[in-house]
Amino acid sequence: MNKPSLKKSQSVFSQGSILIVLAACLWALDGIIRRSLYHLSPVVIVFYEHLIGSLILLPIVVPTLKKENLTGKVLFNASIVALLGGLLGTLFITSALLKAHFIAFSVVFLLQKLQPLFAITSANLLLGEKITKGYIKWAVLALVAAFFVTFPNGYINLDSGPGTVYAALFALGAAVCWGISTTLSKSLLNKVSHQGGTILRFYLATLWAFLAVFVLGAQDGLMTVGVFELSRLTYIALTTGLLAMWIYYKGLRTTEAKVATILELAFPLLAVFIDMVLYKTILAPTQYLAAMILMYAIYRVGKLQHASAK
Repeated sequence: MNKPSLKKSQSVFSQGSILIVLAACLWALDGIIRRSLYHLSPVVIVFYEHLIGSLILLPIVVPTLKKENLTGKVLFNASIVALLGGLLGTLFITSALLKAHFIAFSVVFLLQKLQPLFAITSANLLLGEKITKGYIKWAVLALVAAFFVTFPNGYINLDSGPGTVYAALFALGAAVCWGISTTLSKSLLNKVSHQGGTILRFYLATLWAFLAVFVLGAQDGLMTVGVFELSRLTYIALTTGLLAMWIYYKGLRTTEAKVATILELAFPLLAVFIDMVLYKTILAPTQYLAAMILMYAIYRVGKLQHASAK
């Protein structure tokens, strides 16, 4: 079993927390590139980004997996993580982003505010992670602050037509899948290394996505990917896909799932500021205030994890 010792967990907590935030910052860049592929089927995008990532990992697959204890239970767990987090979660968020003409870009980020609810609940039910009063206080504050960071003055405009409902449902679906996947990933990383977890997730997600392409009748779209699309898919695979997941899994090994999911709120916080710079969207005063509160809440959640590791 590749389970990290308590001593190791104590010595690398700060690093683990920083790594999760760093991965979340990489994810903030994802929507910009992913939206430029609006003309492709979402499942085709998901398939190619995982296929490219799997090809990049190919040189280390055999030597890495040789060191892992790949029991049937571990492979089943990894398969569910790949299905929920790799295929369905990515497919749902890609679908939501591609419907950005129906829904405000910031509404898509609502998934990052809902995801912790599913991660915290599943971590309590599946991993037995205790939910203390101190954690609940800062977690609720972080969720509320994140909501106001995304929606100026707390107002959600849902008057943009029926497409809004579909985009919002896709975002909610991604929140459910990624929230549960965070918990199952934590369970997986108690059995395998972060390298092994990353490899299993990418290869199994590629298989799931390949099957989904045919189930959804999108196989013709596989041949419509040109140099323009491949360059962007490669960028996604290298940065917000493979690199971010590698960093995230390394940090998650020494961080509780309920803490990791709050640290991930750095993603929507940074995404709002990217939106401001690239799309000239000026934030409301309430968003700036909420952003500061969110940063402080994330810091306090990190301190709670550090204290529990001592």
